[in-house]
Amino acid sequence: MEPVPRSISVHNFNERISEQTVHFHVMAMQDCFFLWVGISATLSSMAVAMCSRFDTVPLSTLILGDKSDTTSCSFAQRLAKKTTKQVFASINIPNNDSQLMLRIEKRIKEEMEAFPDKF
Repeated sequence: MEPVPRSISVHNFNERISEQTVHFHVMAMQDCFFLWVGISATLSSMAVAMCSRFDTVPLSTLILGDKSDTTSCSFAQRLAKKTTKQVFASINIPNNDSQLMLRIEKRIKEEMEAFPDKF
């Protein structure tokens, strides 16, 4: 039996959204990926989500951060459902701007469509 080659693909992109430069960092592995989104270099929250055969809503949990901030969990769930992969998400954006969050999610969707192999 031949060993399966293991690798991590790294993909970075930036977007000017609402007069702020938002940075995106993706590390794709076999059957999962990690997505970090932020304006500055912080890791204040992180969640993981994965699909389950027992429910249509992916399972998720917060690994790091304030339990009252559900942004990373929500993103991870939506991405897990869309990709059927295990998703680690760290969304480090002030959550008081819903328009900014919608534009960030739209930008991630565009990047996933343009570079599906990076996710």
